[in-house]
Amino acid sequence: MTNHPELAIHDDDDSRPLHGNRRRRLTQIVVLLCVLGLVLPTILTTLSVSTATADRACEITVGAYYPDAGGSRAGFELFGNGGPGWQCYRLNQSGAEFYLAPLGLLPGIPSVVPGQQS
Repeated sequence: MTNHPELAIHDDDDSRPLHGNRRRRLTQIVVLLCVLGLVLPTILTTLSVSTATADRACEITVGAYYPDAGGSRAGFELFGNGGPGWQCYRLNQSGAEFYLAPLGLLPGIPSVVPGQQS
């Protein structure tokens, strides 16, 4: 035998769970909320920066190629003319949209505008 009483009362029954179902469920919910608290701000910030960048890049592109245009619009499209990503449209004075150029998945100023001679 041993002289350590804390070892003598050890229970070898591992058939029951360490914690109850309610505590396990509460832990899962807390972990999920913490993960969302870390990931969601990153997604929202990335979306906000991409939207602002696409708007500004489209505005610059429309201003360079069509100075008399009524405005510009940038939008994210999965099945757009330039493939998935941000697309740039110019607006005429009546508000009609005309496709101008793809800005890419990570928006930036396009190097060549389709239909224009360089």
